[in-house]
Formats: sequence, structure tokens, C-alpha cells
Amino acid sequence: MDAHHHVWDLSVRDQDWITDPELAPLRRDFTLVDLAPEARAAGVVATVLVQTITVAEETPEFLALAADSDLVAGVVGWTDLTAPDVTETLAALRAGTGGDHLVGIRHQVQGEPDPRWLVRPDVLRGLAAVAEAGLVYDLVVKPHQLAAAVEAAQRLPGLTFVLDHLGKPPVASGELAPWAQQIRRLAALPNTVCKLSGMVTEADWDSWTVAALTPYADTVLDAFGPGRLMFGSDWPVCRLAASYAEVVSVVRELTTALGPAERHDVFTGTAVRTYDLRVTARPAPLQETPCA
Repeated sequence: MDAHHHVWDLSVRDQDWITDPELAPLRRDFTLVDLAPEARAAGVVATVLVQTITVAEETPEFLALAADSDLVAGVVGWTDLTAPDVTETLAALRAGTGGDHLVGIRHQVQGEPDPRWLVRPDVLRGLAAVAEAGLVYDLVVKPHQLAAAVEAAQRLPGLTFVLDHLGKPPVASGELAPWAQQIRRLAALPNTVCKLSGMVTEADWDSWTVAALTPYADTVLDAFGPGRLMFGSDWPVCRLAASYAEVVSVVRELTTALGPAERHDVFTGTAVRTYDLRVTARPAPLQETPCA
């Protein structure tokens, strides 16, 4: 299972977050046709497609893609959590084409100027509607927003919160302590899960090493345990620093001390349980690729 990837078609709409010249390699179409051979070569047989921009039309488009795909098992979409009709909107998404593939909701909290956006009353109301719809909530936050994520998870024990990209730790600078403290607070709550994703792009894109990633991976492995960790490629964003195969390989290396059952959780079981996915295909052996 690849529990986190994106697609976009610039002829449908712009990805307005791709503005920095360093992100120029991402300014092209990335489709399921592009992803499929890379995923299959790595032994991945099912994925979770995750929202990219805060445009309401993207979610039904992703659900239609999933309905027509033998690769995408689930979609984490976007809707305006602060809208008065959020409950009805979620119900309409579930009832539409591919609606049975909707497994979660995500908002680009990392871009919100208010570090306590997640615990605003209108946002908490929307998060409660996500829980009532039987969906989970993906957290894309920066370290300074983790405290609010902890508070939101405490206030809504019936909602599963999935932390994307380890909460974006400062891998490039090597700083560990403040981020790790908040990670342990979040992981202490039973309704939280974490994705082993996005690490290579939080490191130095040109010179990252497995050794540089290890303290951060070890922190979440210890805090959440394999039963609440899941692999995600963050393709195609990962391509800024590593190929799809390299990302799979590095997570294999970071989890090499785990037993077979624990590694199955990280690479399949946790995602299937958390998102309530239906995956019937048997994975091919994951291919080894040397890591940086």
C-alpha cells in the first residue's frame, strides 16, 4: 500500500502552490498513467490518492478517477470544514460517482497563518462532521502547529487523525527535540496515526542520507509503533529529492529492524485498517534500490 500520493493535470487547473523556482520540476502533468508503472515496479498494488489544492471540484474528480482505477483504493479529499453545510457536502460526495472510495478529508493547515486554526470552533464543528460521516482526517501541519493538532485530537476522540509527513520535521537542520516532544504528545492519543512519508523533501534534496532521516523515523516508530504507522511515497513531490523506488527502499531500510508482521503493518496493514480499504491484489516483492 502506498498511503499517500498526488496527481494533477495542469490543463484542468493550475497548481497555484508551485511558484518557487525550486519546484519547477513539478510544473507538468502527473497522472495515474505515470504513477502506475513506478508503483507496480516497487511491488505496490494499491494506493491512497490525496488532495492537493483547496478547490471543491478536485474531490469528485479524484473519486471518479478512483472508480475507474484498479490502483487507487481510497481518496482523501477536500471540502470546506467551516461551511455550514459541511455535513450535506460530505453526504453528497459519498453518494456521487466513486463515493465509496472517499476515506478521508484533508485541508492545507500548513498554509494557515493561525497556528491554532485546527481548534477554531467552526473547524472543530467541521471535523466532528468528518467523524460522523465515518471518515478520517489527514493532518498536514508544520511543527509549530502540532500543539493545536494534539488539542483537536483530544477534543474529538471519535475521529482518527492521520499525521502526514511526520509533521514536517526540520530534517535539513537536524533539529529534533521540540518536534519530537510534540510528536510524543500526539502519539499518546489512541485516535492518531502517522505516515512515514515526505521525509526526503524535508531533508537536503541533493545530499540527504538514510542516517539523516533515521532519528526522525526512529522517533515515530517508538512513539506510534508499527501498528499506527503507514508508508506513503508523497509522489510526485518526492521526485524533488528521490525517485519512487528510492523512497520505497529508504523506508524499507528505516524499518529493517522490525519483524515481518510489523513491517506488514507499516507497508499494508495500518493503511488498510485506518482507511477501511478493500485490497484484494497480492503484492509482488518490493524491489531493492540503493539509497543515498
